[in-house]
Amino acid sequence: MTLSDMSMNILITGGAGFIGSNLARALVARGHTVTVMDNLSPQIHGEDSPLLATIRGQVRFQLGDVRNREDWIKALEGQHAVVHLAAETGTGQSMYEIERYVDVNIRGTALLLDILANQPQRTVRKLVIASSRSIYGEGRYRCGEHGVVFPLAREAVHMERGDFNVKCPHCGNDAQLLATTEDSRIHPSSLYGITKQNQEQMIVTLGKSLGIPAVALRYQNVYGPGQSLSNPYTGILSIFSTRIKNGNEIVVFEDGEESRDFVYIDDVVAATVASIELSDPGQHVVNVGAGVRTSVLTVARSLIEAYGARVPVRVSGNFRLGDIRDNFADITAARRLLGFEPQVDFATGIRRFAAWVDAQAVMEDTYDKSIAEMKAKGLYK
Repeated sequence: MTLSDMSMNILITGGAGFIGSNLARALVARGHTVTVMDNLSPQIHGEDSPLLATIRGQVRFQLGDVRNREDWIKALEGQHAVVHLAAETGTGQSMYEIERYVDVNIRGTALLLDILANQPQRTVRKLVIASSRSIYGEGRYRCGEHGVVFPLAREAVHMERGDFNVKCPHCGNDAQLLATTEDSRIHPSSLYGITKQNQEQMIVTLGKSLGIPAVALRYQNVYGPGQSLSNPYTGILSIFSTRIKNGNEIVVFEDGEESRDFVYIDDVVAATVASIELSDPGQHVVNVGAGVRTSVLTVARSLIEAYGARVPVRVSGNFRLGDIRDNFADITAARRLLGFEPQVDFATGIRRFAAWVDAQAVMEDTYDKSIAEMKAKGLYK
């Protein structure tokens, strides 16, 4: 019998968020009993929480904070699996909101594991952690002279000259992007990435020590209907959409050719459900992405077309410290272990996302405020 044959009690931290609410509905539809613990952070949820409304009545909801031991103890009672999604997100903001990111992401995860390690009658038999592509830093490249290399963070002195290319760490020549595999070097270039690396390592290491199977899912850039349109610190599709809806120009950093692996929310949910129900007793780290590189300039132009809008796109040449240049995932392991196959390509996903945004109220554009904060901290050049 596999875990998919059994109805489980599943706790999702951050379960009222974008990924969590979609995951909760999918798990309920599969016969599982879901508890959601979420602190309904105003930065993510705004004044109300429309995503919470989509799961109300289907799950047991607990207003709680992962930094609070008593909240954890209450939420964990009788649970068979924990999907730990609750985290502060955003590369740029993490570089100056350091204490908060460490407190939520690292200490919050430590509390979970401390409770499990000292719980005499433990019911949890599966841990799933939302890791991130950010832990790879600049990722995996090929140098004509030195073969496969794992470059360090780009130097500001190069980017200030308009040279945004990733360099071989040995010879300094431009390197060619390769898909990032799970055995690639882990060297995050942002505080956010460091906290995700720490979360992943704690879950996998302590899961093994405690005899609890664990899966760390290294999500790429997740997008789709339901993601926050009010958070100016994360989610490039949301940021651009809010700019477009307010009639403001889209500002693209660097030369516009920086890229990400955009993976649609339904595909992320499918991979996460498969990892929860996986009967394999071991510890695993798995990339979850579309396996396709898409440039930021392509994103901007695709959104403008999808909305039928007329707003200018300005390639600024500016850059943020801590940002990587490119990344796309090798998803061979996800295919093998989870039976994962992305179903929604970027063109289809953009259309679905834009149709959803068209039905929403236009949000206040606070992007300029977020940029001003980074400028003041010396993180935006």
